[in-house]
Amino acid sequence: MLAGEFYHNIDQKGRMIMPVKFRDELGEKFVVTKGLDKCLFIFSLSEWEKLDKQLSELSLSKGRAIQRFFYGGMTECEVDKQGRILIPANLREYAGLEKDAVIIGLNKRAEIWSKANWDIQNEQFIQNTDDVALQMEELGI
Repeated sequence: MLAGEFYHNIDQKGRMIMPVKFRDELGEKFVVTKGLDKCLFIFSLSEWEKLDKQLSELSLSKGRAIQRFFYGGMTECEVDKQGRILIPANLREYAGLEKDAVIIGLNKRAEIWSKANWDIQNEQFIQNTDDVALQMEELGI
């Protein structure tokens, strides 16, 4: 399971340390692509294959926008000997990643956020805990 919140820097070449805990779970190679809310999604190859199957089965009229979004921004990453991944410039720009980044685990995927965007997201979460409580009740939690 991917879980936790980790703070790392992105160097001038776009490299960032991937937490050891996530490396163990994701494997040697994994997929990074555009995510929702101006973050990046990280999928293990097996989880990406599941998403790929679902996306490829969509009709052209229903699927083209979501296919462009996920496939157009997708890159396969490999961890180097220092435990870093290279985040391509187009993905860094999309997510507003400059120096400070936050990596969070969400069970079957992880997300990479700029610290500034993550702080905004957390503030919105704090302000909307009643909505979360209602969702938890609906799920029987």
